[in-house]
Amino acid sequence: MAERNPLRRFLDRPNDDPAKAMGVAAIVAALCALVLSVSAVLLRPLQEENRLAARAGQMAAMLEAVPGIAELLENGGIETHVVDLATGRISDTDPASFDQAAAAQDPERSTALTPAQDLAAISRREDESLVWMVREGDDLRLVVLPVRGAGYQSMIHAYLALEGDLNTVAAYSVYQQGETPGLGARVAEPAFQQGWTGKQVAEDGFVMIDTTSGASGPYEVEMISGASVTSYAAVDMVHFWLGEDGFGPFLDNLREGTWR
Repeated sequence: MAERNPLRRFLDRPNDDPAKAMGVAAIVAALCALVLSVSAVLLRPLQEENRLAARAGQMAAMLEAVPGIAELLENGGIETHVVDLATGRISDTDPASFDQAAAAQDPERSTALTPAQDLAAISRREDESLVWMVREGDDLRLVVLPVRGAGYQSMIHAYLALEGDLNTVAAYSVYQQGETPGLGARVAEPAFQQGWTGKQVAEDGFVMIDTTSGASGPYEVEMISGASVTSYAAVDMVHFWLGEDGFGPFLDNLREGTWR
């Protein structure tokens, strides 16, 4: 008699056989893992597309809330550029194909930061970054900068919009964070974000904006009660990105008209 197939021999074992029970469990687990892996790969482009669309929608909502900007967006839209952070000038990189997150992780397209430089605790800074501008004729009305930094338990990502004077905050909007619900996560709530509007970021070339309880001065943002680490992180990352290792050279060139 021909020897039976090993799989058939396995399936013919009694259902209460420990070896059969463990084998079936292993097979089911392997099939589930395979289905999940395939689904993750197939859905990743759609998830990324949805994430980018949500981020773009959040930026649009932020800008439309700035007085006098909605009409400019309808008439002329918003300019998107890629900036070389070292030179502070527009690069030749196509904004449509530029993946900033990937650039930040690529040693050939990013720069390692020393502990003294790394106020935002990001370890590496991409060599190029997206920026957005809103103009009214030849006048710059807004510049939007993407800023990020390590919070209490997550990386906080935000948009910082500066008015045409490049010193007054027009809007601040956190679009990604994973801070403690009910505490640090309030960094993304309107109450905290609106506290940035109208604040001054620098004086005589020094970034001055800070967070404090009972904020009342032109450089003070109200601290999130019970979440001081997250509050300071939100400010520290702005200090970094407005400084010489971030958008500082670009903002200097904007003031001098030499950014192109």
